[in-house]
Amino acid sequence: MDVNIKFLGGARSVTGSKYLLDIGDFRLLVDCGLFQGLKELRRRNWQDIGVEVNTIDAVILTHAHIDHSGYLPRLCKQGYQNPVYCTEPTAALLELLLPDAAQLQEEEARYAAKKGYSKHNPPLPLYTTEDAQAVFPLIQSQPFDEWISIHERVKIRYRYAGHILGAAIVEMLIQGDHQQKKLVFSGDLGRYHDPVMYPPVHIEHADVLLVESTYGNRQVEKEEVTERLAALVNRVVRREGVVLIPAFSVGRTQTLLFLLTRLMDEGKIPRLFIYVDSPMAISATYLYKKYQDYHKLKDEDLNDGHDVFNHPQIRYYRTQQASMSLNELRHPAIIISASGMCTGGRILHHLYHRLPRYEDMVLLVGYQAEGTRGRDLLEGKEMIKIFGEHVPVHAEVAMLAGLSAHADREELLQWLSGFKAVPKYTFIIHGETPAATAMKEQIENRFEWRHVFVPNFMESFRLFDGI
Repeated sequence: MDVNIKFLGGARSVTGSKYLLDIGDFRLLVDCGLFQGLKELRRRNWQDIGVEVNTIDAVILTHAHIDHSGYLPRLCKQGYQNPVYCTEPTAALLELLLPDAAQLQEEEARYAAKKGYSKHNPPLPLYTTEDAQAVFPLIQSQPFDEWISIHERVKIRYRYAGHILGAAIVEMLIQGDHQQKKLVFSGDLGRYHDPVMYPPVHIEHADVLLVESTYGNRQVEKEEVTERLAALVNRVVRREGVVLIPAFSVGRTQTLLFLLTRLMDEGKIPRLFIYVDSPMAISATYLYKKYQDYHKLKDEDLNDGHDVFNHPQIRYYRTQQASMSLNELRHPAIIISASGMCTGGRILHHLYHRLPRYEDMVLLVGYQAEGTRGRDLLEGKEMIKIFGEHVPVHAEVAMLAGLSAHADREELLQWLSGFKAVPKYTFIIHGETPAATAMKEQIENRFEWRHVFVPNFMESFRLFDGI
């Protein structure tokens, strides 16, 4: 039996993760992510996936972030009807994230039609809310740390990855005609000292390893995150401004609420109102109570009277009308809104109104992919295009890298050091080319591993012959 892999996404980019495995007569997809950022990447969402959809027998998700799961509604729209495997918290998050992603697609199409800035007539969404709903009957959620059989020759096991609620490393056992082989997919690995999430579990053996490299060329400063966050907030308060934080609805928003409320209670920043302007973030926050075994916040942090997510300074805004009212804020406050890379959602309206204001600050707290508005802000662009208009950037732009949900270079290497044997093949994925190639060099130099590859988009490899 032969085993082949094809890289349909997440190759020399941090979005669109899709890894196609042909295991004899069984075909599966590990992750099913949406491309984001550069226009040339986003166009891939509209192109053929690179394989006949009705030949895919299963999809396995590492976690719920849209760059790993957001293509699922499109896949179903094209006729996919087979199982989607994921962890239990990931299944719960998908019910929030996928309809939200569809709604954003529909809203953007309607707005483009209204403003006439699309090249397409009429503008169409990539998929609809109805397409997103079609995914849910296919989901088969599984616990962590238990082997499950998805085919007579294939078993998988989810291991804790940190990063966000429900995120997993996937171990896969393939039983050939003559021998058994093991594949490991890192998914997105979390930090070793995250204030909310536990560190990723170490894996000791893999015949084939796929490892992410988002920060493969970067070591995040060993700054005291809470002190730096307090200093930034206090700086904006002194000039009577508003801190606007683009944050992913799952992961960074909850960590920010934990840190900001703690800083207030300790008297390190003034008692400001924190406006969480993201219906999805609000719903996701309550899942942290339901799945307490998967993070560090325990009963004493989440009980009534001590609930960090129901702090008296937090205001949750669900409606569009409430969201729009925040445009009138002219006193110190903190607004947290999605998306984290400023690619869509309510954050765009806030940026439209806040970027021209010298007293305000846009505080970036996560990775900003190439081609996103977040990357443009990080790189100091003086004008940002929003809703077809060029908006001047007068607000201060700051980055708090220590709050990223991704392991940095040294943490990635720390995780890799847990392997007790050299994999036959190691593929560096989910990183832009400079980060992925830097990680390849680090692995080769530090561990003396051979057969380390940075695959190209749509590149194929034969992993095993006649096993």
